Amino acid sequence: MLDSEGVIKYQLTHTQRRIEADFSITELNAWRKLLFKLGLIGQDADRYGGLGFGNISQRVAKASQQFIITGSQTGMLSTITPEQMTLVLASDIYQNSLTSIGLYQPSSESLTHASLYKLDDNIQAVIHVHSPSIWRHTHNLGLPNIDAEIPYGTVEMANEVARLYQSGCLQKTLLFTMLGHEDGVVAFGNTLELAALIIIQYLALSLQLD
Repeated sequence: MLDSEGVIKYQLTHTQRRIEADFSITELNAWRKLLFKLGLIGQDADRYGGLGFGNISQRVAKASQQFIITGSQTGMLSTITPEQMTLVLASDIYQNSLTSIGLYQPSSESLTHASLYKLDDNIQAVIHVHSPSIWRHTHNLGLPNIDAEIPYGTVEMANEVARLYQSGCLQKTLLFTMLGHEDGVVAFGNTLELAALIIIQYLALSLQLD
């Protein structure tokens, strides 16, 4: 069964106030703008019940477990500001919990982002997009994937991401699809550029199969 978009399924402890930490989103915003133009992040009245989709995050420091992520339901914005980002302060995958601060609550996919950051300190950026073409051609492209029975934004999803990563099948592609989350695709890397370019590469490959 396919999941609805935008529903937070983890336990969230959120402080709604401006983030005081000093961080730049210049590079993050640039890649997000491109993904927005490609329709991979956004909002469409005819898709997912009209809710926003897609999110992007970046670790705040090399070995830190804290990361900034675009706020929940900001997909309709072509450009975001620091005020529309959320700082994830801590996460516990097994307790299905997350602590954050910001004027916006974190994305419903934040637990999946957190699980990737916990797996490897070299992962510095995570991007979740919605691509009908990549998602539809998951098997034709031989992409790693999360089974359709695994709901997004849950401990089960985080565990499956860890299993895929530890099996070694993500080391080459740095991208996987979520078959239980309509059109859901996640890419990651040691830079935002790498994560974004992997998505664009597989988008081009998938379009050749349409």
